[in-house]
Amino acid sequence: MEGFKWSCPLLRLMVHHIVFLTVSTYLGDTHTSDSVRFLNQLEEVESSSLRVLYSCSEASLVHLEALVSFDTGDTSTVFSRRWACHPGSSRIRTVVVTLPDWLVYQADWKIQSSKWVLNGMLRAWVSWRGDGDGDGNGDGDGYTSAPAHTIALLSLKEPFSRPFKQHQECLSWGMEMLWDTHKHKIPQCPQEHEVAVLLSTLYGSTGERFGIIRTVQPFSNDALETVRLKAIAYPWCAFSIWIFLIHPCRQPLCGVLHHIDSQKNYASPSLFLRNSGELHIQLHGEPGESSAFLSQFKVPLGQWCHLNMELEGWVVRITMTCADGEHRVVHSSQHVFGVAFHLDDTDGYFVIGGGEFTKSIKGYYGPIVYYRNKKIPESESELNIPPHIKLMGEWQQSCHNFEIDLKTKLSGYAQRAGGSGESDVCVNAYSQWLFTDKAQVMAPWCEAWEAPNSPQRRQAFLIAEKVANKYGRSVSPATVGRALYSVSLHKLYQAEDARVIRRVLPLLLQAGCLGDKPALFLSSVLYSSGLGLEANPERAWLLAILAAQQDWRLALLRLGHLHHVGDENMPSDPDLSYAYYSNIAKQTSADRQSFTPQQTFVESIYLNNEEALKSQTNENHDLFHWLKLQARNGEATAEQTIARMLFWGQQGVSPDIQTAVKHYERGAIRLEDPVSMYDYAVVLLTGQGVKQDIPNAIIYLKKAVERGFAPAMNALGWYYETHERDFVRAVDLWEQADALGNPDAPMNLGALYSQGMYPGRPVDQLMAYHYYLRSAERGHVDGAIALAEMWNRGLPNQIRRLPEQAVLYAKWASEQNGYLGTVLRKGLDAYFKGKWLMAYIYYLMAAESGFAAAQFNVAYLCEHNPADFLMQAFVKQCMLRYYNLTVQSQHPDAYAFIKMGDLLSGGNVTSKKDVAKAAEMYKLATFSGEPQGWYSLGRLVQEGETLPLPLLVEMNLLQPYLSNKQDLLATLYHRCVDSNGTDAYVPCNLALFNLYLHTLWENNIVTKMSSTAAVAVGTIAMAFVISKLLRRHAVGIGQVT
Repeated sequence: MEGFKWSCPLLRLMVHHIVFLTVSTYLGDTHTSDSVRFLNQLEEVESSSLRVLYSCSEASLVHLEALVSFDTGDTSTVFSRRWACHPGSSRIRTVVVTLPDWLVYQADWKIQSSKWVLNGMLRAWVSWRGDGDGDGNGDGDGYTSAPAHTIALLSLKEPFSRPFKQHQECLSWGMEMLWDTHKHKIPQCPQEHEVAVLLSTLYGSTGERFGIIRTVQPFSNDALETVRLKAIAYPWCAFSIWIFLIHPCRQPLCGVLHHIDSQKNYASPSLFLRNSGELHIQLHGEPGESSAFLSQFKVPLGQWCHLNMELEGWVVRITMTCADGEHRVVHSSQHVFGVAFHLDDTDGYFVIGGGEFTKSIKGYYGPIVYYRNKKIPESESELNIPPHIKLMGEWQQSCHNFEIDLKTKLSGYAQRAGGSGESDVCVNAYSQWLFTDKAQVMAPWCEAWEAPNSPQRRQAFLIAEKVANKYGRSVSPATVGRALYSVSLHKLYQAEDARVIRRVLPLLLQAGCLGDKPALFLSSVLYSSGLGLEANPERAWLLAILAAQQDWRLALLRLGHLHHVGDENMPSDPDLSYAYYSNIAKQTSADRQSFTPQQTFVESIYLNNEEALKSQTNENHDLFHWLKLQARNGEATAEQTIARMLFWGQQGVSPDIQTAVKHYERGAIRLEDPVSMYDYAVVLLTGQGVKQDIPNAIIYLKKAVERGFAPAMNALGWYYETHERDFVRAVDLWEQADALGNPDAPMNLGALYSQGMYPGRPVDQLMAYHYYLRSAERGHVDGAIALAEMWNRGLPNQIRRLPEQAVLYAKWASEQNGYLGTVLRKGLDAYFKGKWLMAYIYYLMAAESGFAAAQFNVAYLCEHNPADFLMQAFVKQCMLRYYNLTVQSQHPDAYAFIKMGDLLSGGNVTSKKDVAKAAEMYKLATFSGEPQGWYSLGRLVQEGETLPLPLLVEMNLLQPYLSNKQDLLATLYHRCVDSNGTDAYVPCNLALFNLYLHTLWENNIVTKMSSTAAVAVGTIAMAFVISKLLRRHAVGIGQVT
């Protein structure tokens, strides 16, 4: 049968033997005097005697072999003998069969372990001398064509059931010790991903070119890898896929799961959704050969559907089971391909959703599992809905019911506002029955929309009524959702403490049900933090994915961060994290090109940084007026600063692009400042805040270039490349700018190499990579995005995939988003106004999105808890969580190390203290230049704690530690004093002075002094410390003035 594969070579030999005997009997074998057979069984020892009975009709050779087969499918000869046979009566020959040690004994210090043996056999045959060792018909050993042969199975023990060999030699003491520690250990096979989980959770897809890239590695086990390689030309595998479609596919094909090979071509299998609703299944064989078919069913909207795709040789079956409430609807299609297709799953990568060549569906992807070398098990082929999908289904059903009720209410409210003439008062059933004898009923029955509201929905329906009364029939559920969110923010702004959260959360959830993305995101943040309510990470994740699917920027950031760091309920997944970060990163790039008043420049302002807080200003602040005065007096730097503040909305100034352009113009024309010339030329070139004027823009760019301003060189090169298509001049300017350290220029040069547009050079992705890397390292957003994309996909045979690094650069680019900047600015404004709860909530939004400065500020607000706006039981938990997140960031603040060390050494949060981790935090603080780290380490030692030995070695403290406790403390406090930290100078000197007093006391020197002398010594020492401090303070003032 075509495609059938033998699983065992020895089985094949045995079948050949049986077939040969059958055919020989049928034809009538004339060599009846030729015979060979075994008279005894071979014992399971290294050497055993085997008696062979044989005879021959003419001069011949008798062959004896022992064969074993391995799990890889290979066969090996482990013993071989042959001898002459003369015509005559039967003879018996005793042969000592010696098997190799690795087949008889367990592996030890001398015997190497072998591949796993499946079975073994003995065979013997008689061959005529004229035939040689073969039969002339392609039979390499002549066995199957021999006039007589026999076969017997070898009884072999499994490797760990064999005895150890008693070697007749001595081994060294070291080898003996090493062997004693290992001889009873049974090696464990490495975990093999025969079932590859491509997606374990849900992924919210926006219908764009973003998706999840997965790679599959070769098996480390030789047997599995052999089977996989053989199956490339005859696949035998299956895929299990969950999808939820919100909108139909808007393109010819939308990606569900497709395979891209190392040459960037589609490979087997590739599964797409057509705009007509059918599934498109495409498979590929030899280069240039591909074939596809359409399913006989369509994927429905608004239902979770489970796709089972099975590949068996040339046959592909796909089954779809959809859950419509309690009902299950099953569809299936099967297709037999006319050409053989190939599936090498280790070549290239799989893409879930959208990618480089196609967009994704608009909806959700559920768990996706790839069964690499088998069908889907029967137990898993049944429709068992995963927990995450059940949770989302419950939310969707609840929202559906709420929206139906709201539409009914809105219709009634609008009808009543339009003057239907019906009474506003409903009569109960008893009154209606009581007056049935009257000619006319006093009041009509209640309509459905007039039914009493449930307590949970009463406030939402009251708001809906007010909106409907104001706007009439034009009110939609989405309008009510926005109103609910606005009311929720107002309540939060007016509140003094976190107890209001429980009253506001239902309104936020109802607004989210009606499609309000900010409400979904804020609800997710509150559930995650546990502010004012019990934390619910699962509900928080669900609400975030609902908002992210609708392309809400902060929700994308949040999910990127969540899947990057992971938590106890969700492991870290760099590939899934990158899918979200790449989306928001591309939006950030587009947002920066079209800056709007809704955006604010992202600034990392820490609430413990007094200098940064003092630099914040606004249009009415003295600092802003002073800068304006300096600018009017011809100070170019002041002109640049004001223009930058107004254009980007920096340092607390509201964005005002038109006014910023005027400052750019004044600096360019009046002051002839190259920076202002460049900025003014850019706004003229792009038409931002002023009418586009390309000729004047070029004039100012050329003037700035003449003064050697690198950004102007880059901008002028962009003009030549974009408007005049003069790549030679563009490249020349970009090379100059790159040499001067400009971040934009290498990004542009990399793009030319990537697209094959660099003059005189072919496409060179590796060169493009090096330019992108240079641009990203210089802080260019688009350079970071391009670099991250290359690291996420890799370059075959040049750059391996680095998804973890890709996530870091995509995260950084994403965090430059102006909408994130607006949230941070609102948090800082609320902080300055003393609106502690709102400051906390705004910073919490950014913190849950992974922004390190916001994480620090949340912890800082919890630590200080002004006006007791937080419950004391929540404060410590909050500090521990967000200071911990801060220290895990790429550039943590040293203050966070100190606070984390204090929390861990105190033991009042986790119920037991962890001195080792606390010391590690203090050590990291000292490495960050924070002298309090030395002081805190000294405090631990004084409390009787022992510092970890590796830490002592790393900090060069081993020698004083081995001396005595006082020497270690003196070293720590001296280093604190010598660190030149103004805030730490006094406490560290006092600690050092206190240490000296204790040392004197312990050495009984104090008993030899009078109390007066002791006081004098203390006074003199203290005076010395204070005078030294005053001198240092005076020097500091002199340096400032």
